[in-house]
Amino acid sequence: MERVKAMQRNATAAADADAYRPELIADEEPRYLRRQKPVEIRRKKFTGRGWPFYRRVLVLSVAGIAGLTGLVYGTRFLLYSPTMLLLKPDQIDVTGNRIVARDAVLQQFVHDRDRSVLRIPLDMRRSELEQIPWVESASVQRILPNRIRVELVERTPIAFARNGNELALIDAHGVILGRAQGEDLQFPIVSGVSEEVSRDQREKRMQLYQEFMKDVDLVRAGSADRVSELDLSNPKDLRVVMTGLAGPTDSQAVTVHFGSGEFTGKYKMLVDNFSQWQANTGRVQSIDLQYMRQVVVNPDTSSVTATRKTK
Repeated sequence: MERVKAMQRNATAAADADAYRPELIADEEPRYLRRQKPVEIRRKKFTGRGWPFYRRVLVLSVAGIAGLTGLVYGTRFLLYSPTMLLLKPDQIDVTGNRIVARDAVLQQFVHDRDRSVLRIPLDMRRSELEQIPWVESASVQRILPNRIRVELVERTPIAFARNGNELALIDAHGVILGRAQGEDLQFPIVSGVSEEVSRDQREKRMQLYQEFMKDVDLVRAGSADRVSELDLSNPKDLRVVMTGLAGPTDSQAVTVHFGSGEFTGKYKMLVDNFSQWQANTGRVQSIDLQYMRQVVVNPDTSSVTATRKTK
């Protein structure tokens, strides 16, 4: 009996202990009702710690404004100051002009009068100067504070060209030039390079002319001086009027057809055999050397006719 009562007392004590356990009581409370600890927020204050940065910004800003102001006033000075203006023709120096008149050069700068030298379009003026027929190339430079320097390279004529009913000078590039005043020039006369022929074709024909003149001088020095006329109308048949084929004192003019190339071999054959050909046919009017293995010698029939009339 006492044993049973003791067991009952133990069971009752265990039940009471479970009913008052703190863990069970704590679990029954909702977790979101717990009070959180507030987070401390620190605010940055404008203190001496950030002042070096703002000081640098201020210094750079002041320097930038000062530099911009100086640039504006400096630009205005360079572009509009009387010290920089092109006022007189004497401020333009021209060199390299032997044929081209100084006035023709100054004419290209008329619109730049009373303008700062820094505002003069140098490339445009150079291009305009090169449009002058006698000017092959030009350079234009600024000489501060207020001068312009022009350097010209003039074209070199190498022949007289038949241009219609007139004679003009022509250079190696096929550019037809006006007659140079006061110049005593001795050149052969070329035809087939008038202004009616395109510039490219004129240049190619003048290259043929130069090749021929160089080749005949290689065979016999001074032969180029014996050339009086060249017809370049047909590039496949260069026709040349020459003198002195029989010797330095021979003034007889002979028309020779040289074809389009191999001028050295053809001319050597001509000078080596001309005396014999002339002895066989009499006075020679023309010779056809278009083909190396075939030579056609045409006698001067006019001299034969004149001889018969005198008889």
